[in-house]
Amino acid sequence: MRTHAQDHLGMDYSVYVLSPVELLEYLGAYALLDGCISFLFFRSFRAFLILIPGAVLFLIQLKASLVKKRKRELTRQFLDAIQLMLAALQAGYSPENALRESQKELQKIYSPDAAIVREFHWMDAQMRMSRNLEELLLDFGRRSDLPDILSFAEVFLTAKRTGGDLIAIIRNTVSCIRQKQETMQEIETCMAGKVMEQNIMSLIPVFILVYVKLSSPEFLDVMYETPVGVAVMGVCFAVYLAAYFWGQSIVRIEV
Repeated sequence: MRTHAQDHLGMDYSVYVLSPVELLEYLGAYALLDGCISFLFFRSFRAFLILIPGAVLFLIQLKASLVKKRKRELTRQFLDAIQLMLAALQAGYSPENALRESQKELQKIYSPDAAIVREFHWMDAQMRMSRNLEELLLDFGRRSDLPDILSFAEVFLTAKRTGGDLIAIIRNTVSCIRQKQETMQEIETCMAGKVMEQNIMSLIPVFILVYVKLSSPEFLDVMYETPVGVAVMGVCFAVYLAAYFWGQSIVRIEV
């Protein structure tokens, strides 16, 4: 399944466009979440209506998460691609033919819809129309919004035009990207337990509220039926949201 709705190349990887199916799916998920929050914290259909505009923030956060996931996958795919290019260059191919050979191998590893396969196929087609490989890589680096790809493209451009050692450049790039990914994996492994704890702690207040509503529903009537009670529940909900996002920021580490 494609991770984006754009079928043309030249896409900006820092922008995620939801397909109609994805949009309906995520709006349905937000409606369910909105309904649960309205019932648990306010027991009011009016609260459900008031929280509907929050779908905009929900989609913004969701798109940011999807962009991050797509970029991480693209980095992994790019690492495989330049390793294949390196093998072809070491076998004596020119950079242009090395890209074509790596494209053939990528098609065996990834589906035709994979971003790196489509990008390499597009670059191959553009080279057949007399465009320079280095300029195509630089364009890809800029659109990917990934420092690893952009820096590789810039160094490749300089080395190609000045006669630098392309094999050494690609080998160093592979080493740097692999080391960065290994570091990220180590951090994720170390933080996995903390992330799980944070998620559990975020759910505990909700479980407590559900338990009280099921065991002693009359105990919370005053919180839903009086102005002061509604105000207190509103403050509690705001504090809960703030604590949730704070916790998410603590366990989020970028490399």
